[in-house]
Amino acid sequence: MKTQIAFILATLSAAAAFSNLKMSADTTSRRNFLVKSSAAQSTDYEFPEDWGLSFKYDDDAARIRSHMVVATGLAKGSDRMEDFGKNMKKEMTDFVSYYRRFPNTAGKPSFSTLYTAINVLAGHYTSYGFKYPLPEKRRKRLYQEYAEISKSLKRGR
Repeated sequence: MKTQIAFILATLSAAAAFSNLKMSADTTSRRNFLVKSSAAQSTDYEFPEDWGLSFKYDDDAARIRSHMVVATGLAKGSDRMEDFGKNMKKEMTDFVSYYRRFPNTAGKPSFSTLYTAINVLAGHYTSYGFKYPLPEKRRKRLYQEYAEISKSLKRGR
């Protein structure tokens, strides 16, 4: 009888140890973050009116980064998506063609990372047009690069 009770208790404790019912807050918050970040596409957004360059690197880099974040998050069927894409591509081209001429700017980490992100987004627009959203894998990578750009700009790099 004692052996049977010990066996039942051992079985119950083993089942509880491998149960998915208990999750730490850390695991839950990481899962919530991943769910929220992967579902970042939206059809509702505010169409920017501040297109173009001010010819001040820090301001222009921050502005183009914020426009690219919006462009990356647009879902299929978003309002004025094609207009946004055309303005975005022109702004990206103007930014790169102006700032890559200056060695002190072109050598900054924020510029090189932004240049990489611009190439990815411009390549998507060239291959798929302005009406199609970015694939999930490309979007995730771009969001990582945007975070890196933001850090570099805050540090003045």
